[in-house]
Amino acid sequence: MNYRTALRTFAVLMSLATTAVAAPASDQSAEKFYSGKTVTLLVSADAGTPTDIIARQFARFFMKYMPGHPQAVVMNVVGAGGMVAAASLQSRQPNDGTVIGFLQRNNLYIPLLDPRQSRFDPRKVRWLGSLNKVDYCMVAMTRSGVTTAGDLFKKKMFSGATGFSNEDRTLPALLNKYLGTKMSIVPGYTGRGEVYLAMQRGEVDGWASTVDGLKQGDPVRLLANGKMKVLLELGWKSPPEFPDVPNLSSYITNPEVKAVFNLFLLPFEAGRPIAVPQGVPPDRLAALRSAFSRTIADPEFDATMKSAGFPIDPIDGDAVEQIVSKLYATPEPQLESARQLIFSPE
Repeated sequence: MNYRTALRTFAVLMSLATTAVAAPASDQSAEKFYSGKTVTLLVSADAGTPTDIIARQFARFFMKYMPGHPQAVVMNVVGAGGMVAAASLQSRQPNDGTVIGFLQRNNLYIPLLDPRQSRFDPRKVRWLGSLNKVDYCMVAMTRSGVTTAGDLFKKKMFSGATGFSNEDRTLPALLNKYLGTKMSIVPGYTGRGEVYLAMQRGEVDGWASTVDGLKQGDPVRLLANGKMKVLLELGWKSPPEFPDVPNLSSYITNPEVKAVFNLFLLPFEAGRPIAVPQGVPPDRLAALRSAFSRTIADPEFDATMKSAGFPIDPIDGDAVEQIVSKLYATPEPQLESARQLIFSPE
């Protein structure tokens, strides 16, 4: 039995156990509260992005399993690599269980490194889980002359980026600092759509993209007609979509360097973490977590996500909390190296 099957089986058993034993009064209370309500999904990405598509599909199924069957509305809140949405969830949104945050994995560690992002602390929200894991890779337009991983070490390339603390900037910056690649990073784009437009206009040559972000929109066409190439997987194993693309294990052997990279890569296990404010009442938090567990165990939801090109690979809220704990246990020397990277202009 693989991990995902085991998790789904566990989710179903827990849901049945909760229904049968622990929560009759709690469920009734939550059902009364949510009946006639609207639940807002605060999505920390532009409309039409993979995160947005996944969130909207999730909302459709999630509401089926919510007591009281509330309506769902999606609100896109972008900026600072997802930190604007995260800070809003923690301090500005109601903590009554009517707002759920679809956040970014970098929200799990950026507050640990950047004191300017102190408005969000991943230890001070309650996690429902994450629907999938995330892989990043470097891509470049072939007109740039950078068409292989080896070219990254020999030729200058302009790499577009969104938030300064987003992985699409920090990962190329890590490659420059520790591996000696020659990328000039251009941050400030509001989203992937702007980056791809800039790539096609010749303003930048490429960027660090999620692998699932290459499965829809402009990237599909650019890869198909050979105008764009996948150069390097930014992880320790090559993804099944690009098995012949080299990965970081080919270039990094120093344990201390690997530890710095892991600070940024470990959150990929919680690729799109879902949270609610810390003060959500216990009965509603239990209802939200139960609805999450039942959604990821739904075969129709699984099939829908596969057909959309975004198969789920979920973890529960406890697993997200364990990732946060590991990040906050990172030794200070590695944290300081990572901070230098965050605050460096390159």
